[in-house]
Amino acid sequence: MQMTLVLVVKNVSKEKKMLEIKNLQVGLEEEDKQILKGVDLKIGAGEVHAIMGPNGSGKSTLSYVLSGKDGYEVTGGSAVLNGEELLEMEPEERAAAGLFLAFQYPVEIPGVGNMTFLRTAVNAQRKARGEEELSAGEFLKVIRAKAMELEIDADMLKRPVNVGFSGGEKKRNEILQMAMLEPKMCILDETDSGLDVDAMKLVSQGVNALRSEGRSFLVITHYQRLLDHIKPDVVHIMANGKIIKSGGPELALEVENNGYADLLAEVA
Repeated sequence: MQMTLVLVVKNVSKEKKMLEIKNLQVGLEEEDKQILKGVDLKIGAGEVHAIMGPNGSGKSTLSYVLSGKDGYEVTGGSAVLNGEELLEMEPEERAAAGLFLAFQYPVEIPGVGNMTFLRTAVNAQRKARGEEELSAGEFLKVIRAKAMELEIDADMLKRPVNVGFSGGEKKRNEILQMAMLEPKMCILDETDSGLDVDAMKLVSQGVNALRSEGRSFLVITHYQRLLDHIKPDVVHIMANGKIIKSGGPELALEVENNGYADLLAEVA
């Protein structure tokens, strides 16, 4: 009896990349100093990645370059966000494409109400994407719902942007901005800086509430304590302008316990 063996081959779709950085090299515009010396990084859709590293390793520079801050010169490499070349866009175009940067030290904007600021930002992005702008009533309904979800006091919405806010309130206000703008790629640059334990928990809860399959995060931090609350899928160690090692959450614990010396010696 003849038997026929049938092989069934499943089509496995490739993992969708949200952000892909290849050999990114960056220096200062006004100084002959190279800071990023060939950064390679891939972040899939819905993933949370963390970058840790010693002072001066280039972590914040990476966030600034991706967001389009002045003062830096890209001398090589590429950065692709959701299929689009990021480095060719103006900062406002990057924001409309779905990039969001939460600053280490959010600035105060006296005279500009939080509600006015957020409605202007949201509608500017909607207009750039060819979407209909929100009316005052529609916006009010959405922001009240978002603030309630994130346990943000309604009084914060009535105050000028960050004026008189505590460190924790400033960071929570950025989480509200993130919730309203609904970005695809969120970069948190040392968002735990200056926060006490309770404030850090509140901020982390806000970030975790916004995690989804269509939104990715890059968390830049010095401390394992933040990663106790925002659980990363991948941890990267950055030193001397490059990512020198990547691994799971246990890599952050290794750094917390042993410092960077052993890792630096490995790649020396």
